[in-house]
Amino acid sequence: MNHSKIALAVAFGIFAQQASAAGFIEDSKAKLDLRNFYYDRNDKNTADNRNEASEWGQGFIFNFQSGFTKGTVGFGVDAIGLLGVRLDGGGDGDVTNSRKPGQLFPTESNGKAVNDYSKGGVTAKARISKTELHVGTLLPKLPVVNYNDGRLLPQLFEGGQITSREIDGLTLTAGQLEHTKTRSSTNDVSLRIAGGTADTNKFYFAGGDYKLTKDLTAQYYYGNLEDFYKQHFLGLVHNYALGGGNLKTDLRYFDSSSDGKNGSASGRAEGYKSSGYWAGGTANAKHGEVDNRTWSALFTYSHSGHELSAGYQQVEGDSAFPFLNQGDGSTAYLITDRQIGKFLAAGQRTWLAGYGYDFAKLGVPGLKASVVYLSGDNIDSAQGDRKEWERDFRLDYVLQEGSLKGLGFSWRNASLRGNATTDIDENRLIVSYSLPLL
Repeated sequence: MNHSKIALAVAFGIFAQQASAAGFIEDSKAKLDLRNFYYDRNDKNTADNRNEASEWGQGFIFNFQSGFTKGTVGFGVDAIGLLGVRLDGGGDGDVTNSRKPGQLFPTESNGKAVNDYSKGGVTAKARISKTELHVGTLLPKLPVVNYNDGRLLPQLFEGGQITSREIDGLTLTAGQLEHTKTRSSTNDVSLRIAGGTADTNKFYFAGGDYKLTKDLTAQYYYGNLEDFYKQHFLGLVHNYALGGGNLKTDLRYFDSSSDGKNGSASGRAEGYKSSGYWAGGTANAKHGEVDNRTWSALFTYSHSGHELSAGYQQVEGDSAFPFLNQGDGSTAYLITDRQIGKFLAAGQRTWLAGYGYDFAKLGVPGLKASVVYLSGDNIDSAQGDRKEWERDFRLDYVLQEGSLKGLGFSWRNASLRGNATTDIDENRLIVSYSLPLL
């Protein structure tokens, strides 16, 4: 089933028959987000600097959300349009060149970055009471599937999703995804995980959030990437007033196992396999099979502009943590998914600590700074336990008044080191502005 074509057909029908209906126009919203993005990456221990990158681009993100038509069943339509313009692509695709394109922009067949690229989508929607159905382009943000927005333009998914809030305090969600447009591509691509060379077009998900009290939320979600893995997620988020501040506790547990072809040696030989480490290498009958339990705890204390955080994550099993990953930028719902690394290898255990400060308390509203340090070890490998660490620094400022109120500036600097990875230094400079249109 092609959800984009269905959504487009339904959307045109809605426009033709319902555009004048009360609610559809009155509740519509539209905005244009402008994102100027400079990206610089320096790989420290590669022989020919083939992975170094320096790119600069201007992104335009148009979002339109209609209201719903009146009646027992309300109908509406959403649309998103994305355009990225290259200001400096850096490099020409030659591995001997010190700068390699492809971090912000798609590349041509000759390895050079394109001058510009665009993508978009339409979503048809319907509402009955407090239940909504969306079919078409989706930007899911759930524990078992989370779209990536770490570069010039965000990742898009195609599929259908239903969300219900009929019971106070309970949000239920279910759906299916079929394709994705990754953050720096324009084509629909099928779905896979890290380590896989085969694709599938079926990812099923369902679950919910329930507010047990105003300060305590429990979560359960299920995700199934056909022929790759099945995943159960349990989460608990609690806020507690302490010493004039707030202590937030975030507990997460994932249990992932094989599905379909990933569960057989013949299926894994076709490419339905996972990354990870299996003692004995390819001779191990379970080589490439999803086998993972990942749990974590993150504690964050906020008080008078200060924010202190500390956390721990443990990855257990023979495979790495599985999640939708087409190799072109992806997001995992882990406390260790940071600017460069994700710290999700088989056997890995990671400690993290962070500090942030909101300078509004010193009379400079809109200025914030934060630093996070992660240290991971015990990574299973044929060379024995491996380790890595990452340090992230972030400085943000948003103008609070004047004709350019809302104009934002962000500097994000990170370093990754260890014997389990290439040593990397990375900088991102981002200028952003949101222009309301409706």
